[in-house]
Amino acid sequence: MTKFSDLELDPRVLKAIEEAGYETPTPIQAQAIPHALTGRDVLGIAQTGTGKTASFVLPMITMLGKGRARARMPRSLVLAPTRELAAQVAENFETYAKHTKLTMALLIGGVSFKDQDRLIDRGVDVLIATPGRLLDHFQRGKLMLTGVQIMVVDEADRMLDMGFIPDIEKIFKLTPFTRQTLFFSATMAPEITRITQEFLHNPERVEVARQATTSDTIVQAVCVFKPSRKDRTASEKRNLLRLIIENEGDKITNGIIFCNRKIDVDLVAKSMKKHGYDASPIHGDLDQSVRTRTLNGFRDGEIRFLIASDVAARGLDIPNVSHVFNFDVPIHAEDYVHRVGRTGRAGREGHAFTLCPVADEKYLNAIEALVKQTVPRIDPPNALKPAKADAPQEEKSSAPAKDKPAAAKPARSRSRAKAAPEVASAATEETVQPVAETPTEQPAEKVARTRSKPAEAKLAEKQPAAKQDQRNRGRQRNDNNAIVGMGDHVPAFLQRSL
Repeated sequence: MTKFSDLELDPRVLKAIEEAGYETPTPIQAQAIPHALTGRDVLGIAQTGTGKTASFVLPMITMLGKGRARARMPRSLVLAPTRELAAQVAENFETYAKHTKLTMALLIGGVSFKDQDRLIDRGVDVLIATPGRLLDHFQRGKLMLTGVQIMVVDEADRMLDMGFIPDIEKIFKLTPFTRQTLFFSATMAPEITRITQEFLHNPERVEVARQATTSDTIVQAVCVFKPSRKDRTASEKRNLLRLIIENEGDKITNGIIFCNRKIDVDLVAKSMKKHGYDASPIHGDLDQSVRTRTLNGFRDGEIRFLIASDVAARGLDIPNVSHVFNFDVPIHAEDYVHRVGRTGRAGREGHAFTLCPVADEKYLNAIEALVKQTVPRIDPPNALKPAKADAPQEEKSSAPAKDKPAAAKPARSRSRAKAAPEVASAATEETVQPVAETPTEQPAEKVARTRSKPAEAKLAEKQPAAKQDQRNRGRQRNDNNAIVGMGDHVPAFLQRSL
């Protein structure tokens, strides 16, 4: 079995690894680190939770051991798609480089430009950044990338799939052609192959697991349910989520609940808090200080449930997550792999549940086609089926109503209450009266007048009393006053002879 001591790393790096409690590298580390130390471009593909971050941090620290940084010209660059992932890479660098004199700067949004400019002006060996903030510093003339020797793109498929392609291309053009480039990701979609071929030069492909696979240590399940009504889907999903959590009981130490939209993150977090669960939201619209505080609280065990958008699905290393819940089925199948990968890390057992309304089964089918396995189905808890439980009650309440006369039924609205006696009276007069009396005893005019009464009464009731009085007054005024016309009231000037 390969050990870290066999990988020709800097002795100071090996000491930091030993102090961190690691002895043997993961498969992706054992295969990628030797190629990276030789200066080759590397394309690393592996499941989440397999140690991809250390696969480029450890050789980077070793290769940067010689030389020194110059002001505003970093020697290496690490790009990450989210602030949280960039901060996590920075934590790994601080852990493994604590016995060296290498310097590091973190460029992410939500932090003052002045503090970041101060670090860049001193000169840094390692620059960890999100694409947007990096370009902001460059366009302000505070940063030059001509001294970059090593460039790393972490979560490469996400960087290229989230609309970062123009920024990535611009950043690559700002760096030297002789740079060493490392791509690491859990999935590598076919549509970004052209980009990798353009940016990487004869890369060494390291693939320790089939693309887009989930760990065998994760117990997966999908609960497919049909909501009672379309507008009740969200509320019934929240009810289903709480029931599954209750059924898991003591198995849940903590969990991440993923939603597709930020607004749903806030709604689910509010609902969980309302029902007594310790939950906090995290998504891109929150202030960076709030996101950092929430994430640290979840890692420290102060927060039990983290309600997150996909901003927390990529690359976050929280080792002891026992459960993952997909409140929404991910629209992009690759996101399922990253979400589920937050649990069952480093060989631990994990559980992943997905709530799938019938309308979202098409996304579920795409996920199963990607991971090439069928996710087991589970039935919704019985407490989620109020329709079947309420059906006998509705039949009991409606059965006696059929025996009651129409006049005894409660009216649902004012119009129905008024229409019911009119329809009943009309039907009675049309059917009963001709049988009780002969046609000779009931004149035609009387029958017509009797039948027309309900319609007139119905129109009169629908019209407001004020308008009825006003119309009656107008009719009386018009009847008393003669209508002015051109007969006897021709003006005198029209009667002059020409």
